Formats: sequence, C-alpha cells, structure tokens
Amino acid sequence: MRASHISWNLLGLGLPLLIAAATVPHLLGALGSQRFGLLALAWGLIGYAGALDLGIGRATTQRVAALRDGHNEREIPDVLATATRLTLITGGIGMLLIVLAGLLGAGRLVHANEVPQQEIQWAIFMLGLALPMQAVSATYRGVNEAYLSFKNISVLRVLLGAANFGVPYLIALRSNRVDFLIASLVISRALALWFYRKFALRCLASLDVRGHYSAAVARQLFHFGGWFTVSSILSPLLVQADRFFIAALIGASAVTIYVIPYEVTVQTLILSGAVTTVAFPMISRLLITDQDGAMRLFRRWLYRVVAAMVGGMTLLAIILPELLALWLGQPADANSVLVGRILCLGVVANSIGAMYFALLHAKGKTRMTAMLHLVEVPLYVCALVGLIKGFGIPGAAVAWSLRMIFDAFCLKVMVRQVKCE
Repeated sequence: MRASHISWNLLGLGLPLLIAAATVPHLLGALGSQRFGLLALAWGLIGYAGALDLGIGRATTQRVAALRDGHNEREIPDVLATATRLTLITGGIGMLLIVLAGLLGAGRLVHANEVPQQEIQWAIFMLGLALPMQAVSATYRGVNEAYLSFKNISVLRVLLGAANFGVPYLIALRSNRVDFLIASLVISRALALWFYRKFALRCLASLDVRGHYSAAVARQLFHFGGWFTVSSILSPLLVQADRFFIAALIGASAVTIYVIPYEVTVQTLILSGAVTTVAFPMISRLLITDQDGAMRLFRRWLYRVVAAMVGGMTLLAIILPELLALWLGQPADANSVLVGRILCLGVVANSIGAMYFALLHAKGKTRMTAMLHLVEVPLYVCALVGLIKGFGIPGAAVAWSLRMIFDAFCLKVMVRQVKCE
C-alpha cells in the first residue's frame, strides 16, 4: 500500500478542514446560532445522501478492481453504466421523498423561530436536488478508487471542501437567507459530479468501449452491495442522528454548541479514512493471491492508525479549551469543551472500528456489518434520546462515544469469527 495514495487522501480530506477552521467562526457570527444550526443540519443531510447509492459505489470499486487486471477488462464500462443508472434511480427516489417531506411541513419540526418557514421550506427543496447528485457521484468516485486514482479525487475534495464552507461564507457577507446558502451547496455538488465523471471516463479511455446497462451486472453489484445497502443507509444515520435529535429536543441553537466541537474532534478521522480508502481495494486483491500478506498489511496499518489517533486525541483533549477560544475568538462554551473531550474517546474507538470494517468488507462479509448496524439503531436512538433528556447536549456526545466503543468491539469479534471459519 503506497504511502503516496494515503497522502493524497489525507490532502483531500485535510485541507477542507483548514478552510472550515477559517470560515466557520465568521459564518457563525454572520448567521447567528439558529441559521448556522440549520446550515449544519444541511451539511449533515448532504453527507447522509451518500447512503442513497445503496452500496453500489462500494460494489463498483470492488468489481472494477477485480476486472482491471484480468481478461474481462472490457466488461468495466458495463459495470459503470449499470451502476450509474441504479444510483440515478435511487437518488431520484430520495429527492422525491425530501420534496414530499417539505410539502408536508417537515420544516416545522425544527425549532427555529427566528427563520421564516418559507425560507426553511425552500432550503428543503434545494437539498432534495443534491441527493441524486451525491448518489451518482459515489459510482464515479468508486471507479477512480478502483484504479487508485487518488490524486484527482483528492484535489476535487479540496475544491468541494472550499465550496462547502467558503461559498456560504461569501454569501453570508451579503445575505443570511438559509435557502441561498443551501443553493450554493447544491451547485457545488453538481460541479463535483461533472468532474468525478470526467475523471472516471479518463480511467477507462484505453478501453474504447461504450458501456451498456446489464441486468447480470446489476445482480452482481447488488449481491455485493445488498447487505452493504443496509449499512450504507443506517451508518450515516447513526453518525448524523445526534444533531437532528438535539434540534428536535432542545433547539437549533443547541446544534451549534454541539457541532463546533464535533467538527473539531470527529474530522480528525481523516487519518483512518485515508488509510481505509486505500486499504479496501488493496486488501481485496491480496486476499485472492496472498491471504497472509493481506493480514500482515492490515495489522501493520491498524497499529499505526491506533498509535496516531490515541496520541492525537489525547493532545486535542488537553488543548481543546484554548483551541476553541482561538478558533472562535472568544472563550469556549463549557458545554462545548465537555462535548469535545467526550467525543475524543469515541473518535479513537471509531478509527479502530473503521479498520475492522474495511477488512470485513474486503472479505465480502457485508452481511455481518449490516446486522450489527440493525442491532445498533434502536439501542443508539434510545440512548441518544434518554441521555439528551437527562444530560442535555453532553448526553448526545456520551451516546455517540458509547456507540463507537460498542461498534469497534463487535467488529473485532466478527473478524475473529471470520478467521476461524
């Protein structure tokens, strides 16, 4: 596993964080806590929209990686054409559901009395447009990852991160309308989709074959992604549910208190994310030719990720009050500091779980991870509601961290079971 691939992933995931660090305090000051809270909800929903590819993007990576070095390389365009049609359909269904929710008054579920309901409703409609774009983008991104073309998609991630935070900041200098801010997010996703497609087609340029939809290929993709579909829907929901429950149970302004330390701590997962993105296709291929080598590769990077995350999160927990104060230009809210320190523990557990998650999927054990997520949903929702009601905003952080610890423990047990088969 080449360090350069991981470095490009780190660049693509890390630079947007620096942009966020520079713009979020100004956004918060320009928009106020309620409008910023709504913008944070939009970021979360767009992140959840990635689940609408129903695992097809992941399945595309696995299938294309298996085909590109064999005698069936000319089948790859059919895989791309089939995956694109499937994700366009699923993303379109998601868009219709969001629009319907807006028409039925979903915006009134969020306590934001300073923001006109019409403005919130238009924002919901705008978010609906982003869903099919995100779903189809996952397919094209999957082709790039299968070809280990991390440089192009990393540069694109940097630009998308700049648009994600920088463009709303520029708009906020002239207007604080939430729907205008959301519109900028939709436009940036449309441009990102165009570039993901361009880069994917460039990878396939040597094949000189036009792809077509294939029912047989669709079955292959769903065979791998069928159980992953469950995880792809539930996992983002589990990750993003906290802010939505805070908004419903406490209010939109409380989301701001939670999101600020959340973004500081949880975004450090870019390290494990950069490693697992490269590890998944590499381990998948090694498991076919050298299973012992695949496990050695996994263990080596697991130890490195754990050591880096434990050291980094310990340091972050210590300096968090000063860091938040420097970032926001004012003394950090006590609840925000407490939330951040609780989340640090969960972040370490999450980085461990992510490595085991990638290994299980490389082995094709998507059913096991899906069953785990099915068990976690009711447990997490109950813990989240109970702890928020009992302890307020810090309770959400406790629920999140406990789920990450539970998740990592269960994934490790599953890996041991698979090795014994």
